[in-house]
Amino acid sequence: MNLTLMVKLHPTPEQTTALLETMERFNSACNFVAETAFRERTANKIRLQKIVYYDIRERFSLPAQMAVRVISKVAEAYKRDKSKQPVFREHGAIVYDQRVLSWKGLDRVSILTLRGRQVIPIVLGGYQKARLDRIRGQADLIYRDGTFYLAVVVEVPEPPPLQPDDWLGVDLGIVNIATDSDGDTYSGGHLNGLRKRHTKLRRRLQAKGTKSARRLLKKRRRKERRFAADVNHRIAKRLVAKAQGTGRGIALEDLKGIRERITVQKAQRRTQHSWAFHQLRSFIEYKARLFGVPVVLVDPRNTSRTCPACGLVDKRNRPTQASFQCVGCGFAGPADTIAAGNIARRAAVNQPHAAGDSA
Repeated sequence: MNLTLMVKLHPTPEQTTALLETMERFNSACNFVAETAFRERTANKIRLQKIVYYDIRERFSLPAQMAVRVISKVAEAYKRDKSKQPVFREHGAIVYDQRVLSWKGLDRVSILTLRGRQVIPIVLGGYQKARLDRIRGQADLIYRDGTFYLAVVVEVPEPPPLQPDDWLGVDLGIVNIATDSDGDTYSGGHLNGLRKRHTKLRRRLQAKGTKSARRLLKKRRRKERRFAADVNHRIAKRLVAKAQGTGRGIALEDLKGIRERITVQKAQRRTQHSWAFHQLRSFIEYKARLFGVPVVLVDPRNTSRTCPACGLVDKRNRPTQASFQCVGCGFAGPADTIAAGNIARRAAVNQPHAAGDSA
């Protein structure tokens, strides 16, 4: 299994200038090559290299291997959509391979720039240190909010999948981001409150329309995204740890196309469409693979309206968002917990002979 690690660089002011100059020159060359690729209607790297290689070396004074990386980046971008010419940002990522980047132990990295090789200190946490010896392939130099990072791919061995005795059902929602079939809830109140505050601030900044307001908007958007991702990471980690510790697999709702299927009032659209359920699901899936916990997807229809005691499916079984009360037999309980239990039971019915398979 391949994972991407973000390794933070700690360059000196002179090294920062060298990295920025290299990044700007590299992306200028990318825009030059993109014009040729679009004009010639080709995404073939070999053909592009024959046409533009020497022009890149002469016009932009890039080292040979960096010129090759420019051509590869443009070819990959143009290949994705040949109906338009790719445009590269001034500080877009640079792709480095082993010829232009090398690791110097666990505290430094040697990177080729327009000012020659720069040996730059790196900042590693325990998570990165434990995996840095498994780096495979190239690394991307990224400049974000005044900080340089290397996005590196590491290869992590996968354990054999567990043979689960049962399934841990997980119901995803907005008031509660997740609720499992054991009755534990992972509230979204703090996250939703933060989003409301950010929405009010965005409206004021958008109305202001100044350059500083736009800069602050960009900074706030990234802050909110980082906070939401951190919340989802922590929820996914807890769910996977619980499933592994109890010998169970994880059952999730298959929510593909949910945004198109449901309708909400205008006042609720922002909350509904900022719900990062796909990100949470992807976090659960990849963390589960690391520990051999199988994950299956089940049909979500009527999971919150089905009585687990008598099997009655009725819209009236859920009189409020938080509560469930069967109109047939009177069975009652928290709606999200009952929905999670129904998800777990569907997984048990649908996967009787494939308990070790992951979705």
